[in-house]
Amino acid sequence: QVQLVESGGGSVQTGGSLRLSCEASGYIHPSFCRGWFRQSPGKEREGVAVIWPHGITELYDDSVEGRFTLSLDKAKNSWYLDMNSLVPDDTAMYYCMVSKTGACFGLRHRPEYYDWGQGTQVTVSS
Repeated sequence: QVQLVESGGGSVQTGGSLRLSCEASGYIHPSFCRGWFRQSPGKEREGVAVIWPHGITELYDDSVEGRFTLSLDKAKNSWYLDMNSLVPDDTAMYYCMVSKTGACFGLRHRPEYYDWGQGTQVTVSS
């Protein structure tokens, strides 16, 4: 039984930075992909950054490439999203995720295959 808890969201001005954290409890296979998705009102949840720990292979959405960095703390069973140079289009609810079975679809939204956190809100004002 996996549980994920996000933290670190908040309200910042354009150009600011935030660090989101995802802390996991329960067993997570060390090779299963994990990462971050986000969702704004009226839109489908979309992938932001996903990592396959044994590789290491990482994917970033084009809109955040070069600004966001996904990192992993194996000892603490946690992962993070460092967000820099934030812009209003980054405003969304951010969710951390991990594969339930090893199936992984990169940045595509396939919610039934993943465990999810409850979300943390990021708001960027202009």
